Amino acid sequence: WASAIRVAALDCMEEKNQAVCHDYDIHFYPTFRYFKAFTKEFTTGENFKGPDRELRTVRQTMIDFLQNHTEGSRPPACPPLDPIQPSDVLSLLDNRGSHYVAIVFESNSSYLGREVILDLIPYEGIVVVRALDGDKAFLEKLGVSSVPACYLIYPNGSHGLINVVKPLRAFFSSYLKSLPDVRKKSLSLPEKPNKEENSEVVVWREFDKSKLYTADLESGLHYLLRVELAAHRSLAGAELKTLKDFVTVLAKLFPGRPPVRKLLETLQEWLASLPLDRIPYNAVLDLVNNKMRISGIFLTNHIKWVGCQGSRSELRGYPCSLWKLFHTLTVEASTHPDALVGTGFEDDPQAVLQTMRRYIHTFFGCKECGEHFEEMAKESMDSVKTPDQAILWLWKKHNVVNGRLAGHLSEDPRFPKLQWPTPDLCPACHEEIKGLASWDEGHVLTFLKQHYTRDNLLDMYSADQGDSGEGGALARGEEEEKRLAPPEMSRGERDAQSVRPPSALGPRPALPDSLHHSLDVKLQDPDGPGAHKEVGGAAPFLGVDFSSLDMSLCVVLYVASSLFLMVMYFFFRVRSRRWKVKHHHPAV
Repeated sequence: WASAIRVAALDCMEEKNQAVCHDYDIHFYPTFRYFKAFTKEFTTGENFKGPDRELRTVRQTMIDFLQNHTEGSRPPACPPLDPIQPSDVLSLLDNRGSHYVAIVFESNSSYLGREVILDLIPYEGIVVVRALDGDKAFLEKLGVSSVPACYLIYPNGSHGLINVVKPLRAFFSSYLKSLPDVRKKSLSLPEKPNKEENSEVVVWREFDKSKLYTADLESGLHYLLRVELAAHRSLAGAELKTLKDFVTVLAKLFPGRPPVRKLLETLQEWLASLPLDRIPYNAVLDLVNNKMRISGIFLTNHIKWVGCQGSRSELRGYPCSLWKLFHTLTVEASTHPDALVGTGFEDDPQAVLQTMRRYIHTFFGCKECGEHFEEMAKESMDSVKTPDQAILWLWKKHNVVNGRLAGHLSEDPRFPKLQWPTPDLCPACHEEIKGLASWDEGHVLTFLKQHYTRDNLLDMYSADQGDSGEGGALARGEEEEKRLAPPEMSRGERDAQSVRPPSALGPRPALPDSLHHSLDVKLQDPDGPGAHKEVGGAAPFLGVDFSSLDMSLCVVLYVASSLFLMVMYFFFRVRSRRWKVKHHHPAV
């Protein structure tokens, strides 16, 4: 509602504010004062004189204050809040427009309609009005049997009642915001510097918001391992410990496809076996990019956002996938309590949260985001005593971040920052107590465990094994990487320092011989602790595991050998015939 009414707080107990509080004649705390829009002369405002100081009462008094503005003094962003007449409703039904019109029918004492009108202020493509339930015959004609109810007029002229699970403000507002072509008004963004970037085409992938997509998680891992961590030339001490712990949690809890899980397990075993205090990060990249591909164990080179795609290439993407990954890890730790046995994290309900906390603080590219997360962690993470509480802690803090970033320039107008899960995804999660929206945390926990489970993970859009070769897929992946930028960089900084694939990051320190040896032993010794087992990316043949690359080489060699033998056969056959003709003597 910020464009219609702004809320601020002033602490009169602080010495620096005493002069202001004296000027405004403040004697008791808390005191509520209202100031009308466009007020130019000094005024002490209007006192709140409600029967109580409950949030619901204060909110309704704010609405009354807005509604009492005259037409000339009402904030321009604030739509009319007075109810319309039945004749006005009929005229709306008869006219087609370029947008939706929602009519909220309610009783005279209800504030729901005005709240929904104010909720939809930041959105375009829809107009919301309210009407009272005085004319019962008129309501029956429209099919409205009870109030509150919402009647929707579509741009094509069709109209009818909308069905929501509960007749509450949150359900009506959420439904209207989710309509096709209804989106948040775009904030003014700086123009792109050249025509090349302006001509960029975003390929849209249809997706189900109630599902998770493997492509999002794997694309996030790709960025995390090949771009974000690659910014660190070498790792030592606390940084190296953070990487080892984070990879351990990933290896044990990541719910993706077998080749990626096997890659993470091998990376974790290799990191755990290293006796070195410092490693150059290109050793890790060597393992992820090249060595493992020979055995059919790989991580996609594609950036392919699905549930995390944005309306523009610079919106959503990696931060969205990282949130999904973190939620998934907390749910996996709760639903598979034995997964972390033997890692040193067993019986620690904060294990996943503390590991991701250190990762964000140490490696996440957005420094400001990391500082905010660290503040939230210091404030309340120690209160987590069970794995289920860890799930709910991360959910609550994610909603805190959504609330803080709502209306920010980084917000995608097609995917506004909402309190999640929305009523259409989890009706049972939402309830209303004394007129205030509230969460049923029991149902929220059940929903989170169902939403972030392996059973809800779709492999649609994921790169298959054939796409992981060193040819076209790698080149396409590098092109995608070049378009990425760390979250904290401004547009000018991105122009000055574009994100490049790790192979293009410039010279790295040479690998120590012992590190080369350790890496090769892990990948080549069939009997060693790091030996590869059969994975989804390998095809068993005559008791031996052959990858797609091995099979391809066999086919190429077979075809080449056949062609060579055929050429030699025809060569000697022709030569033999010429010899016979040359030395043939006909009988006399």
